[in-house]
Amino acid sequence: MNKSKLAIGLFVAGTLTAVFGLVIVFVGPIIIDDQIVKNLVIDPKNEISYTMWKDIPVPFFMSVYFFNILNPTEVLAGEKPMVEQRGPYVYRKRLQKQNITFHPNDTVSYLEYRSYFFEPSMSVGNESDVVTIPNMLVLGAAVMMENMPIAVRLLLSATFKGFKEGPFLSKSVGELMWGYDSKLVDFLNKWFPGMLPSTGKFGLFTEFNNSNTGLFTVHTGKDDIRLIHKVNSWNGLTKLIYWRTPQCNMINGTAGQMWPPFMTKESTLPFYSPDACRSLELVYQREGTMKGIPLYRFVAPKTMFANGSDYAPNEGFCPCRQSGLLNVSSCRANAQVFISQPHFYNADPVLLDYVQGLQPTEDEHGLFIDIHPETGVPLNVSIRLQLNLYMKKVSGITETGKISEVVMPMIWFEENGYMDGAIVKTFHTNLVLLPMVMVYMQYCFLGLGLATVLGAVLLHYRGKIIKCERTVIPDASVSTSSSEQTPLIQDPVD
Repeated sequence: MNKSKLAIGLFVAGTLTAVFGLVIVFVGPIIIDDQIVKNLVIDPKNEISYTMWKDIPVPFFMSVYFFNILNPTEVLAGEKPMVEQRGPYVYRKRLQKQNITFHPNDTVSYLEYRSYFFEPSMSVGNESDVVTIPNMLVLGAAVMMENMPIAVRLLLSATFKGFKEGPFLSKSVGELMWGYDSKLVDFLNKWFPGMLPSTGKFGLFTEFNNSNTGLFTVHTGKDDIRLIHKVNSWNGLTKLIYWRTPQCNMINGTAGQMWPPFMTKESTLPFYSPDACRSLELVYQREGTMKGIPLYRFVAPKTMFANGSDYAPNEGFCPCRQSGLLNVSSCRANAQVFISQPHFYNADPVLLDYVQGLQPTEDEHGLFIDIHPETGVPLNVSIRLQLNLYMKKVSGITETGKISEVVMPMIWFEENGYMDGAIVKTFHTNLVLLPMVMVYMQYCFLGLGLATVLGAVLLHYRGKIIKCERTVIPDASVSTSSSEQTPLIQDPVD
């Protein structure tokens, strides 16, 4: 009787345990996803995620490489340019959101300021290193004035001579990056205001340092987590005005720092880049892990900078040249500047024939973003882009000499950052270990429950067998006794 009650108790307990484990199997992922949603929403109440969004804790660096021209005299005479890569010159990048304003429609506006600080210990060389690159003020302006009357071109050439500006510059890295004094720049800013992107010193990154990327308004995800981080407007615009088609003028995706959660291998990473003046989109490449955290790697497709002939949707970004080049003159004061991937990676191979010294490889020059698919948080980022100047001989402007038509690489840079230290441990604990523990718990409860039920069933049947054995044995002994006594009964004698 006691064993029967024990079996029933074990059966009930095992069933409840198995049911609990089964419930966790179905409810557990829902609970985890719900917690992810609650913790990702852009809200000051979500202390950890809001702080990550407001002041990005991941160290970011910008590594700059210059293409030093080895044969400027020969280039001016019409020969092919020869370049050597110099660098990297590494700068720590600090990002901070300010003027944060939440709106009733579940969006938030902000200005993100960026500052750069040179890191000598991480650099190959110093900011005092001298390199030779094309003079954008001369060669860029020459192409811009190509179709102007000959008198205007002669006047421009005389102006260059008056200010002693030649076709090539040999200046320090620091001057080329953050600006140098130029009497020509002062003259142009005085008599032709707005012609140049900056009003002070002229440099490749002058307008980037201690500046903001424009007023972004993004969705907080409170109303719909699928919209979180997606751009609602930029500088008050919901579409751009730089390009020729509505599709190319669309502001798509996020601001390029985080994406909506619950990604699949069919997902893409769309984002708007103010520096590229357009929306870009990366595609899934492969799975991977970083310090035990699962990730998806997204890379730039070959169509990203393809020309309109090779990829019809890009027709709106034209006038185009070879595939692999993005003409940004429409948003860069009409300067003949093109963006590409470094060393013309993924570009038309003919571009490599015009310049000696370029060797593109995916490992060194391909851009990628590694994303934790469940949260949409980047774990490792490497954005690599190259700045090129279109230059050629322009009649009437003697500074251009006999320069052959070429898209000339000037610099390429990599902006990279990755999770490390305490933050990656917290991320690993909350998003890898705890869900793993829940998975193990659900199977432990299921296994324990089923084992207990099986034990209860075995105990129950064992009790029945023992009871049957006890019942059968006495009957057998009675039968035997009767059989032994039968011979003692005497038949009556007739």
